[in-house]
Amino acid sequence: MGAILLAPVYILINFYVVRWMIRWMGACHRLFQTMAFRVSFVGIYIILATALLTGFLVKKPLSLHRILKHIGNYFLGTFIYILLVIAVVDFGRLILKYVFHAPFIGQRSTFVITGLICTVLIIAVSIYGILHVANVKTTPYEVTVEKSVDGMDSLKVVLLADTHFGYSMGTAQAKRIVKKINAENPDVVCIAGDIFDNEYDAISEPNKLKKILKGIKSRYGVYACWGNHDLNEPILAGFTFNGTEDSYNDPRMEEFLTDAGIHLLDDESVLIDNKFYIVGRRDASRCEKVEGSRQTPAQLTQALDQSKPIIFIDHQPKELSETAAAGVDLDLCGHTHDGQIFPGNLIIHLFWENSCGYLQKGSMHNIVTSGAGIWGPSMRVGTDSEICPITIHFTK
Repeated sequence: MGAILLAPVYILINFYVVRWMIRWMGACHRLFQTMAFRVSFVGIYIILATALLTGFLVKKPLSLHRILKHIGNYFLGTFIYILLVIAVVDFGRLILKYVFHAPFIGQRSTFVITGLICTVLIIAVSIYGILHVANVKTTPYEVTVEKSVDGMDSLKVVLLADTHFGYSMGTAQAKRIVKKINAENPDVVCIAGDIFDNEYDAISEPNKLKKILKGIKSRYGVYACWGNHDLNEPILAGFTFNGTEDSYNDPRMEEFLTDAGIHLLDDESVLIDNKFYIVGRRDASRCEKVEGSRQTPAQLTQALDQSKPIIFIDHQPKELSETAAAGVDLDLCGHTHDGQIFPGNLIIHLFWENSCGYLQKGSMHNIVTSGAGIWGPSMRVGTDSEICPITIHFTK
């Protein structure tokens, strides 16, 4: 419903953008003033601007569906910067014209040069954002837990989240992630949800991807919880459409994790080597569509030996106070992507107590990763793809 209501707004915004693009190109050269060029340009633009919609509607053949999804995701990111740059420059133009009465504003040369600068800026930012996704950064943390563990002074945990394997993320990114993880020589790896991207069939080479992920090397294994995108759900430009529990739940996702050597903790806990616990919590949003409910942090930890360290994996960084009160020592989350692209990275902190990075809540350490993948626009600007090696020091 939200997508339908916002469709007229999207059309008007695109009309505004195309109008300025055609005016600028027409000022650059006569060729761009011809009806043939303008019709061709508008036609191509419409194909790009509606690629997300056509990709949503056209399911077969799968190859065409995949191409449209790719085009739509790339266009979405670029479109954000086209709109942002044009709107800012247009606002500046109005200020200079009506407040300062600048005489150069109406000159053709000013229009052409300004448009050229805008075009170069948009192209540069878009290319950077697309390429930057593949640069998986290592963001280390060190925390101290006031508990003792027999025969162990410290524990290295690698936090991974938001891989979003599907149309945008595939085997190439998986190889980079696994290489980074193995370089840390971790004791255990925790995946804080959004392994998939709403559609299992979006993965082009699932068997190859399983094999790559199975190559993660750690002393105690790989553990994961579900995220809000780990289900089969129709989605258009961020808007979801109602379905049934059977349509949401794709058993192939859980089978994939098993084949990849990843242990799913679905509102469950496991005691590792009689030394520490890992608890995996169901995702709040996913529960509304699949499981129906999830346990509270207190319910998940009440039967655990609180003298042992408790590592908690919860996709969304919610209920931090409740989690800390439940005796959790280290709370690992994802979901936020740190805003993923500018200017989202500047405002994401308004919506979360800890949108990315480290926060101490009582005696509990909360770490939120920006994720190793992307969702929606196929780019990162102002944020990084990352894994987070966390060294936990224990007191004796």
